[in-house]
Amino acid sequence: MSESDERGKKSAKEGGSSVRFSDSEALRFHSHPRPGKIEIVASKPMATQRDLSLAYSPGVAVPVQAIADDPQTAYDYTAKGNLVAVISNGTAILGMGNLGALASKPVMEGKAVLFKRFADVDSIDIELDTEDVDAFCQAVKLMEPSFGGINLEDIASPECFEIEARLRDEMNIPVMHDDQHGTAIISAAGLLNALELTNRKLDEIKMVVNGAGAAAIACAELFISMGVPRANVRMCDRTGVIHQGRDDLNQWKSAYAVVTEERSLKDALKDADVFVGLSVAGAVTQDDILLMKDKPIIFAMANPVPEILPEEVKAVRPDAIMATGRSDYPNQVNNVLGFPYIFRGALDVRATTINDEMKIAAARALADLAKQAVPDEVASAYGKQLAFGPEYIIPAPFDPRLIEAVPFAVAKAAMDSGVAQRPIIDEDAYRIELRSRLNPTTAVLEQSFNAARAAPKRIVFAEGEEEVVLRAALTIQSQGYGTPVLVGRDEKIHERLSALGVDNPNAFEIQNSRDNALVPGMVEHLYRRRQRQGALYRDVQRAVNQDRNVFAALLVALGHGDVMVTGVTRHFTQAMEQIRQVIDPSPRHEPFGIHVVVGRHETYMIADTTVTERPSAEQLADYAEQTAAVTRRMGRTPRVAFLSYSNFGNPPGEIVDEIRRAIELLDQRRVGFEYEGEMSADVALNRDMAKLYPFSRLTGPANILIMPGLHSANISAKLLKEIGGGRIFGPLLMGMAKPVQIVPMTSGATDIVTMAVLAASGVTD
Repeated sequence: MSESDERGKKSAKEGGSSVRFSDSEALRFHSHPRPGKIEIVASKPMATQRDLSLAYSPGVAVPVQAIADDPQTAYDYTAKGNLVAVISNGTAILGMGNLGALASKPVMEGKAVLFKRFADVDSIDIELDTEDVDAFCQAVKLMEPSFGGINLEDIASPECFEIEARLRDEMNIPVMHDDQHGTAIISAAGLLNALELTNRKLDEIKMVVNGAGAAAIACAELFISMGVPRANVRMCDRTGVIHQGRDDLNQWKSAYAVVTEERSLKDALKDADVFVGLSVAGAVTQDDILLMKDKPIIFAMANPVPEILPEEVKAVRPDAIMATGRSDYPNQVNNVLGFPYIFRGALDVRATTINDEMKIAAARALADLAKQAVPDEVASAYGKQLAFGPEYIIPAPFDPRLIEAVPFAVAKAAMDSGVAQRPIIDEDAYRIELRSRLNPTTAVLEQSFNAARAAPKRIVFAEGEEEVVLRAALTIQSQGYGTPVLVGRDEKIHERLSALGVDNPNAFEIQNSRDNALVPGMVEHLYRRRQRQGALYRDVQRAVNQDRNVFAALLVALGHGDVMVTGVTRHFTQAMEQIRQVIDPSPRHEPFGIHVVVGRHETYMIADTTVTERPSAEQLADYAEQTAAVTRRMGRTPRVAFLSYSNFGNPPGEIVDEIRRAIELLDQRRVGFEYEGEMSADVALNRDMAKLYPFSRLTGPANILIMPGLHSANISAKLLKEIGGGRIFGPLLMGMAKPVQIVPMTSGATDIVTMAVLAASGVTD
């Protein structure tokens, strides 16, 4: 790895141990259902001629003139204020080197997706086909009117230093090379907390930085800005310690040339407090670590393999605090904790630059957040209770509080340092605005995936011969979400796995009912269940041997699997009937289905969409309680609306009686969530319509919609799926004694994985 790549990213070929995938899976992800990872979506209605006239000619002339009269109004009338360009020339792509501008496009699109996902920042990727610094800077500078900020990415060192410095001087919008400063900010947060835990101070430590590329120099500069004396920093490159006796240093390295007799990395590590590695795997040995002071702080951030592995450090220095760049070890230095939120704060105050004060504010905000009590949904995602300490000095990437804590700190620092053009007047209102930008359910879904990885289950796929199921199983296995158990014929599954590019199909567990030692026990178990329901012994034998859903359900019922997933080849009703032969409903509840609609800012639950045609009042009340529990597990405060064509008796009708009795039952149960009904959908969701009924107990729009019957629920969910916005998945099957999910027949691999992981992680319990 060259010094320009020392920032510690990994290539898809190398991969980290916690996230693996095949080349074909990666290519399919980027090509289906449409090429690439981003698209442009209109933010205004475009349905009528009037809409088009307002959007373009002649209506567009009005904001044009307003901007010509006052350029600052561009932030009011265009997307400029929430638009960041992600720009690269491809000279240092990941850990793969100089592969050119075009090859960098998948990475830049990915960065744009992260901006949107984590901070609701719109982003466009731009790839510039030049290695000439002057040409690159001129091209970027000419685009200043289009964007609110510039994120530089994957540009080789030392050119990246000059490019960023020039653009920051010459442009009046925020410019940041994330490969340099992202790692610096996140590691600075970890350093602050590690120093606190070991009773050290910034101005007293000796620090060794191994690597002298873009990220290493940016880290050292930020640490020095925060209080580490420059004379206390030893920076090492391939030659050894950078000292004043060397004549081979460029202008950036020469700033770290110190007067010292130390010449090698081993020399520098003697009595060092902190090691910061942004170099190559294996650069540090256990003997080297033994040279450091008590309670050493070791940030080994080379990826995919750090300079020294945590287990190697722990074996010789159990008192050490360690961070890496990997997600499978504690204290991951992950740039996604920084750049989305830093630009969010900078854009919101129209900052003219991103200065050291803003970077330090981001680092301190991250450090402070790690010391706060960890939300239950974040802790459950990691399978253990997280608390500030040696193994938790940096917040988890999916902590929903990041969107508020970091941008607010950055925006305030911009105001305090005089680079904000639109200061925040109402800080409380700004915090609310930040929290409302993202739907916390999206973070909780990610946390469910982490929870599944932390406590992997055996996931039985009843339709193991189907290609879409096999692609889902590949993802489950490669990502560590669980162990797929494939039901089907060995030869057919091996054949299709090979066609999907799997090198070792035998690595997958296959359960074939035709030659399985478990079958006799299964037959006895099922016969005992069904002998008084008219089933003959031979009927049971035939079902176990020939019906994949019965066989798969028995695997779960008898403890040979933890979760069952089916539905790709059979309708929901048919699959449910077969599963019910083996697995009973929960003794506490009856089965029902929930469709989940995940929008940008809100998540809606619709129930019951699958099981009971005309639910009773008792069932409706139960659906509300269970769906409210799922909603809480997804990070939302439940507000239940029992829907009808009637609003509180107008017009009257027979069907509303069951709804009213359900309300009475919830009153008696004294449940801990808001509920109201009967009401129409627009009253439940539209604030203005709700004002017509001031007595309503709902304090805001409903996010749980309990339908009066299966017809309305199922029709509504499927209509939304076809014509609505946002992501819709489900039905989530609730109320079974064992975790079972029946996916729609049209499900893709991603949908199947989501349903399996939600069941495995306990969201549907």
